[in-house]
Amino acid sequence: MTVPFRFLICLLVALTFPLVSRAEPSPPLPTALPVTAGASEPKAAEDAPSVDEDTHHPIVDSIAAIVNDHIITRSELDERVTMITSQLSRQGVQLPDHAILVRQILDKMIMDEVQLQYARDAGIKVDDTQLDQAMVRLAEQNKFTLPQFRAEVEKEGLTWSKFREEIRNEIILSQVREREVENRVFVTENEVNNELNKEKVQGNQPEELDIAHILITVPENALPSAIAERQKKALEAMSQIDNGMPFSQAAAAYSEAPDALSGGDLGWRPSTRLPALFVDASHGLQPGQHSDILRSPNGFHIIQLINRRTPNAIPNVAQYHVRQILLKVTPDTNPKEVQAKIGTLYARIQGGEDFSKLATLNSEDDSHNRGGDIGWISEGTTFPQFEKIVKSLKPGEISQPFETPMGWHIVKLEEVRQATDSEDGKKMAIRQGLRARKADEAYEDWVRQLRDQAFVDIRLDDH
Repeated sequence: MTVPFRFLICLLVALTFPLVSRAEPSPPLPTALPVTAGASEPKAAEDAPSVDEDTHHPIVDSIAAIVNDHIITRSELDERVTMITSQLSRQGVQLPDHAILVRQILDKMIMDEVQLQYARDAGIKVDDTQLDQAMVRLAEQNKFTLPQFRAEVEKEGLTWSKFREEIRNEIILSQVREREVENRVFVTENEVNNELNKEKVQGNQPEELDIAHILITVPENALPSAIAERQKKALEAMSQIDNGMPFSQAAAAYSEAPDALSGGDLGWRPSTRLPALFVDASHGLQPGQHSDILRSPNGFHIIQLINRRTPNAIPNVAQYHVRQILLKVTPDTNPKEVQAKIGTLYARIQGGEDFSKLATLNSEDDSHNRGGDIGWISEGTTFPQFEKIVKSLKPGEISQPFETPMGWHIVKLEEVRQATDSEDGKKMAIRQGLRARKADEAYEDWVRQLRDQAFVDIRLDDH
């Protein structure tokens, strides 16, 4: 496997396992035949039914799980298990027993499916044009042309059509997370200052920690007997680790976190991005050691400190001088009318009308008194979607209309500069860490609630 192509494997395995293909509810489907890498007609091969070699009769697929109105077939699950087993084995990850591995993968498929259904109901989708652009960018990031990238994908045993749909679903999931979680996470100036003061008292920069974890979830309002059962599972995991089982293997076997099959490794994170519970527990650990069982509202945790380090430098802080036109969406406004109006204003700007004048007459925030000028903003101080749009512009460029929780915006980037004040750099790093930690925690809570509200019927025990 080429080094750049490891990004692909991380995308499909370490971050989120490949997702279930979207399909309308239907009777169980015939099992798909394996597709030869590089086949000229992958669609036909994928659609062909399996045939029993003795009877020559089609093999009828069975149901692995039902998620609301969607069926996950056993062949889909088996295909995913085969692929992930192969890929994780290449990475040297010690796998749990096969039955545990199958259940872990099915649980992840279910979690992804409930989010995809939510996205569908919310009207979040990625069309073929957007997907084509994403595939080109992904190929460029891996230093391939698109045909070369396709060849590499097929070398890994994936068909191009299925890989495209998995990437489409990954994009949808990232948009769901951005819309439902990240754009609603706020970090106050007091929180930043409190963290900064804590660092000053300690007299050093915050550490970065590489931590792996095991999570045994506890449902909200669980009965004492259910909590005791969950704690028993955590104790069993701890016992296996103490008896010599590698932590990564124990995570794959016991953890109920999305990163279980990648050994529970969270990667390098600043301490501000980690839960305080993990940071406090890591203080007395040496690299390679693990904590006692920890309790949080989400359940029981065991962490292992892989390593720690202190950043060498304070990051540079990019600042952006921005003007905007903002039309707010409130309970008293018609969203379609707001969207139509912002579209009309954008057309007028494209037609040559002055941005500042239109902002003065139409923007629904205090900046209208200054021709839409909102001054200098630093990285990490505004909505992720707003920041992403601003950072995509060159000085003098004007964005297309876009939406944040504040409403509909059109922004114009005036200037960009690098801040030289180390205090700004520290604050930016702290703010980003706090926001990421809050977003992680909020996302876990949101997904768990979504899963609890879904109808899920697991049929693995039937086979």
